[in-house]
Amino acid sequence: MKKVSQFLAILMLCVLLVSGSVKAAVEIEFWSTDNEEDRVAVYEKVAARFMEQNPGVTIKIVPIEEGGVSQRIATAKGAGDLPDIVRMGVERVAAFTADGLLDEDAATEVIKSVGEDDFGVNPLAMVTNVDSKKYAAVPFDGWIQALWYRADVFEKLGLGAPTSWESIQAACEKLPGQEGLLYALTLGTDPGQNYGHQIFEQVAMSNNAWPFDPTTGKVTFNTPEMIAALEFYTGLQKCALPGPQYWRGARESYELAQSGMVFYSTYVMDDLVDGSGLEGGGNVQIAVEDLAAKTGFAPMMKGPNGSASYGQLVTLSIMDGAAPEAKKVVEFFLKEGYQDVLALAPFGKVPVLKSQVEGWKKLSPYFEKYSPETLEQVANGYETMGRWMFNPAYSATQRAVIGDIEGRNLIPQVLSNIALEGIMTPESGAAWLQEQVEALLAERSK
Repeated sequence: MKKVSQFLAILMLCVLLVSGSVKAAVEIEFWSTDNEEDRVAVYEKVAARFMEQNPGVTIKIVPIEEGGVSQRIATAKGAGDLPDIVRMGVERVAAFTADGLLDEDAATEVIKSVGEDDFGVNPLAMVTNVDSKKYAAVPFDGWIQALWYRADVFEKLGLGAPTSWESIQAACEKLPGQEGLLYALTLGTDPGQNYGHQIFEQVAMSNNAWPFDPTTGKVTFNTPEMIAALEFYTGLQKCALPGPQYWRGARESYELAQSGMVFYSTYVMDDLVDGSGLEGGGNVQIAVEDLAAKTGFAPMMKGPNGSASYGQLVTLSIMDGAAPEAKKVVEFFLKEGYQDVLALAPFGKVPVLKSQVEGWKKLSPYFEKYSPETLEQVANGYETMGRWMFNPAYSATQRAVIGDIEGRNLIPQVLSNIALEGIMTPESGAAWLQEQVEALLAERSK
């Protein structure tokens, strides 16, 4: 009798499921590169609000390292267990699209539901698959890179703002030993960190140095323009903090008044007020009173053959095979939960939605520490921001190769070999990159 009752209960549950009276539980696995403990807690709170409104859907927030995204995805793909949503930099999108890992239809539906007109033109262009014309991922937030500098020291020494190769070189020669400074800046020279790539790409674009010829499609890392960019960048090591270095050392040396310039994203703006967090706990004790007020903002760089700015767009990417509910989750994070996420780091999370800008401007008292001109440049930074992979002449395959270049840290390896190890010259480094990228392109073109 007991077995009959159990059978009837199971049968009834199946009937209810089929009829829709009871919804089967769905788990959405959401990988996030916002992986610090306090940030994960906010994502989980937003997820909890969604789950309250959507019974039967569970969201699991999984913190991951930015630098390990490609490897984690490759492992998950091999195991047949991809997550549903991944928060990741736009540089990964083209490569993952080429590998068939992203659900373009789902991303396009979300963007249309949120409102295409609410997104900036440039962020949407950055996530558009040039072949399918669909959106490969959903823009979420991002930052603008700049060369921040001690405007007070520059003025005292008669130096112009570091907005060109010429003015950066002049500062490199004059700053060390002045006003207590030991170095002019800190370069990205750690071969295992993406920091050097981010800086170098802006330097290269400012000299009209690009990875591919837009007409022939051939790899162009061995051009005079690229060699000159490598020479200029690595030549700055003579006035830089000894390497290998990446963003942490760059930020701290500026806060400690050891260097007079720092390449950094807008994430640094609150750090220049309170001091950035130390790996062992606590914060850097800023060595200069009112450092934020004494800091200038130079997002554009003029080179011999052009000018360029650089920044990062972060996306919410819906993976191939994701549960249909993933679209609702992404939309919720862009609407009801958006200001909560932006508030985690307002300067490093510039909104991609026009309707959210005014709310964003009220998220931090640190906005008052900077000039209105600087804030306006930050808010509108997406519209001038450039990246190699955003060249409209490049195919999806070429964009995927650029993602591979960055994912494999090819540029940082060369920068280290030239600037620190002395085992390459700009010419041999360019030749090595040419060979490596030609192999990547051949592999992607099969």
